[in-house]
Amino acid sequence: MELQSEPERPRAPALGRPCVLVVASPIWEESAGRILKGIARYQREHSPWEVHWDYHGFSVFDTGWFTRQPWTGVISRHTNALQVDSCRRLGIPIVDVNNAEQIPGVPNVVLRNCAVGRLGGEHFIERGFRNFAFCGFSNEPWSCERRNGFVEVVKSFGRECALLDRDYPGTYTGGCTPKWESEEIESIARWLDGLPKPVGVMSCNDFRALQVLYAAQHLGVRVPEEVAVLGANDDEARCELANPPLSSVATNHLRSGYVAAEALDCLMGQRALDKSILTINPVEVVTRQSTDILAVDDPKIAKAVNFIQQNACRGTNVDSVCRHAGIARTQLEEKFRKFFARTPQSEIRRIQLARVRQLLQDTDLPLDSISELCGFKHPEYLIVFFKREMGVSPGRFRRGLRA
Repeated sequence: MELQSEPERPRAPALGRPCVLVVASPIWEESAGRILKGIARYQREHSPWEVHWDYHGFSVFDTGWFTRQPWTGVISRHTNALQVDSCRRLGIPIVDVNNAEQIPGVPNVVLRNCAVGRLGGEHFIERGFRNFAFCGFSNEPWSCERRNGFVEVVKSFGRECALLDRDYPGTYTGGCTPKWESEEIESIARWLDGLPKPVGVMSCNDFRALQVLYAAQHLGVRVPEEVAVLGANDDEARCELANPPLSSVATNHLRSGYVAAEALDCLMGQRALDKSILTINPVEVVTRQSTDILAVDDPKIAKAVNFIQQNACRGTNVDSVCRHAGIARTQLEEKFRKFFARTPQSEIRRIQLARVRQLLQDTDLPLDSISELCGFKHPEYLIVFFKREMGVSPGRFRRGLRA
């Protein structure tokens, strides 16, 4: 029997640049585009590559892709054993951005899914909710991790969380049959009907959150007054097209692409990575109409919260809040702890911190301008406060976002 010879290693590109294959099909909604932007950002800051985008995912099933071109590296959103085996035989480094279980020997860029769930729980607590629920897919590990993070925060607040975890029919790909979806919406509607109201419902992703929105409409309950709905991944087009527009936890696929490119560059240069699992934190909750409500039945506290939201970055203090709401300071602090598990001063600082982070992320404003816009008298106060809350200086935080 004639033994089949190993395929020859493709030659280096004629231009002398690394030739990189990126496997990320559009079926992953906006994540593919954001990952590509992260890769492009890394390239702009370092040596350019010859990049080829396999947006149909042909290389997932056709090993010929790895011998027909002189690839020097691969970044894959759909990593499987076939790809990994082909790359190993050819000596091509591959980096996984699949956010699934790690394949031995393959660096994996993963999102901290528990942190996604924790952001969701904190979002509802900040809005005064006392009833919480989570809707996910029990056969998807990333969904279970997000559920666990959400439940962790809710339980730390001293509350229980209702769960609707059902198997997704087959590996999650972002779509499903119309029959399955219609049956699922009816099932979610029955579940929502039995929940105490008002309730904050987090879903494992935006697709699942839309099902919850449709179920609420089917049931005839008001969103967000009776059921507030929060998704995850912040697929902007999907969230904006929802009725009402869907709030969502923004994940950082841009950063995932950048880190994947950085890891691949290291491997192509035959340099060892410090670790094989590269973790990415979610960014924030993008609030839209589906959760834009304050679930507090005390009119004075509601008035105080609204005042803080409008004036926290104008240098307001707790005494000003008390005067505006017509309530004694001791009462205000007692009720704030009851509804929000924090003090009024902590709420002022929380809003200021969120604004500072947003300005550091989205603008190039200097610290003295950010300090003025966020209600701090001096930039030095802002630096001390930010480092205490975030563990890093504002400058280092900004550099990390843009790395």
